[in-house]
Amino acid sequence: MKRKLPLNPDPIISPAILEEARRSLETDRAKPIAKCFVCGSDATPNPAEQLCWVCRRLKISAWRDVESQVPAQE
Repeated sequence: MKRKLPLNPDPIISPAILEEARRSLETDRAKPIAKCFVCGSDATPNPAEQLCWVCRRLKISAWRDVESQVPAQE
């Protein structure tokens, strides 16, 4: 049979540190996130290429497929 541990009213982490951590999370989330040009999900804020990571990978693999195709000789 397990013993119940007594409840400790003293917090392990001080409330000041917790509040500072919450504020830092809010500032991290406030960064503007661009929308993907293809699917509309969150994308990296790169003005040259507004693609999410999935669409970017699909684009790169499509380029590889085009480069690897051997032209048909007549």
